Amino acid sequence: MSNILAVVESFNDDFKKSALEAVSYAKAIASNNSGTCIVVVFGSSNKAGTLGVYGADRVLQINSNIPASDNQSMTKIISDIALSENAGMIILPNNSTAKGIVGRLSIRLKSGCVTGVQSLPEKDGADNNSIVVIRSVYAGKATAKVKVTGPCIILSLASSAIALNTTGNEVHVENWDASTTNSNIKLIETKRITGHTPLPEAELVVSAGRGMKDPSNWNIIEDLAMALGATTACSRPVADSHWRPHYEHVGQTGIAIKPKLYIAIGISGAIQHLAGVNNSKVIVVINKDPEAPFFKAADYGVCADLFEVIPKLTESVKKFKHSNA
Repeated sequence: MSNILAVVESFNDDFKKSALEAVSYAKAIASNNSGTCIVVVFGSSNKAGTLGVYGADRVLQINSNIPASDNQSMTKIISDIALSENAGMIILPNNSTAKGIVGRLSIRLKSGCVTGVQSLPEKDGADNNSIVVIRSVYAGKATAKVKVTGPCIILSLASSAIALNTTGNEVHVENWDASTTNSNIKLIETKRITGHTPLPEAELVVSAGRGMKDPSNWNIIEDLAMALGATTACSRPVADSHWRPHYEHVGQTGIAIKPKLYIAIGISGAIQHLAGVNNSKVIVVINKDPEAPFFKAADYGVCADLFEVIPKLTESVKKFKHSNA
């Protein structure tokens, strides 16, 4: 298991935090096995060499504009590189792209796979082809140790599972010719959310639920988020009612997040919602119902009318930032 592949994507000539974490994770495994961390980059990037700062020993830039939705082509390219470079493991961020190709890679490379990994792998005794990793189960209520075997094990890494390693240096970028790859998939259109930090990447999140009473009241949530530099989110009933877009829905059936601060406003705290946010470092709940289940999971709670609390909180944040500018 000397060579470890990390597979990342470039968006607008930049890399998301989850991609950098995958590189640092792959480097940690490679170092523990006296091996090489090789990073495969999909998407054109002038900054690919900077991945060396996060642990890459080599960077392979794929010279074909293959969209992330083309699971077929991506799987073939990655498996070809893994075989060519004698890789013993492939690491990806646990994002939508990984969810589309992890299973394909597992079948193609005849190796096991685990998604949402939260720890560095441990060797399983004397078996060099087996490792044990930890992943979340039961909607984040427990963790499981999973044994996985194969000549080239595939892992997708949960967000914030590892601290970024920034002790490396920029490296030379090598081009990998994938221009002859044929695919049965044709991308018609891509729409990306822009203008704010995506929820899986956000460290500060302000979320609200049906306690807002009407979508026209959402301006006070956006004002607080802007003052904090946070990303906005919502509960499922809010998204289902079309008060907010579905990409803001956090919870068991939405996006699972692990921010440093999660502020829940007017959300009762049903188990399905808690399953997506209970890994937050600090949870603050604001709700006028003292029996709201969310208070049991909160680090800090404010039992009061949100329409009185939120504007005052926003103003206090602004004053604090102004006085400490």
